[in-house]
Amino acid sequence: MTRIGIILGSTRPGRNGEAVARWVHEIAQQRSDAQFELIDLLDYKLPHLDEAYPPSMGQYSQPHTVRWAETIASFDGFVMVTPEYNHSTSGALKNAIDFLYGEWNNKAVGFVSYGSVGGTRAVEHLRLIAGELQMADVRSQVALSLFTDFENFSVFKPNDHQRDALNATLDQVVAWSAALAPLRKG
Repeated sequence: MTRIGIILGSTRPGRNGEAVARWVHEIAQQRSDAQFELIDLLDYKLPHLDEAYPPSMGQYSQPHTVRWAETIASFDGFVMVTPEYNHSTSGALKNAIDFLYGEWNNKAVGFVSYGSVGGTRAVEHLRLIAGELQMADVRSQVALSLFTDFENFSVFKPNDHQRDALNATLDQVVAWSAALAPLRKG
């Protein structure tokens, strides 16, 4: 069965992303077309990129990189939950992505973002990064506004239409992940 990792892309204390990622996971778990697992970057304790060789060589020397690579390699696609910091994604998510290369190749990725303008600028940066990693980014996305989907900018209360946006994103991630499977086996 297709396996989709939901990456919680913030490690900040008091992060809004934890509630968002749990919401994504909860809705995804109701589906029968794939298996979904929450991947919390806090659990990996990745330092700033500390590998001597470029990730494209796949010669990892650090135990934390090997563990991270094994996790990412085990999935067929991803949903990245990202905040928007300074018109981009979080440094923690960017760093985690940069540790690897081949493990991302030929996999689908969708985005759930949050911020003052829905985190859309963070997603635009992530789409560029996904292209370089040979990932297929899906068109649908969820853009959560701190003004309308959070109470007092911190209590997550998504509007009803966001569930439809999430299901459309999940539909595309699952379909593209399955379609790319022959490329991953080659």
